[in-house]
Amino acid sequence: MAKNYHIQNKPFIVPTNDGKLIEEHFGLASINSPVSIARMVAPPKWSEPFQTPEFEEYTYIIRGKKQFNIDGEVIILNAGESIKIEKNVRIQYSNPFDEECEYISVCFPAFSIDKVHREEK
Repeated sequence: MAKNYHIQNKPFIVPTNDGKLIEEHFGLASINSPVSIARMVAPPKWSEPFQTPEFEEYTYIIRGKKQFNIDGEVIILNAGESIKIEKNVRIQYSNPFDEECEYISVCFPAFSIDKVHREEK
C-alpha cells in the first residue's frame, strides 16, 4: 500500500556561489512537488540580483532580518515576521546587515530557475 505522506529528512542542498545556504525540503529539485518549501540562511552583506518571478513567494523570518526591495519600496522584516510577494513583481532580496538571516521560503508554483527571471547584477 502506498504511503499518503512523505517525511523529508534529507533536503536537497542547492549549490550556490554566494555563501547562501538553501535546503529545499519540497520542490522540483527534491521530490518534484508543485510547491517549494526551503530553509535558507543568508550570510551578512548578501544580496541577489533583481528578479521578476512567475510564482508567489512567502517568507517567514526565523532569526536575523532580511531586506526586500519591492518595485522600489524597501521593506525590512525581523524575526517572527512574514510576507507574501505576488508573482510577476520585481523584487530584490538582500541581507545588508551584520548578522545571518535564517528564514523559510515557500513558492507556489514551485521555484524554477527558468521562471525566476533574474536580472544581471
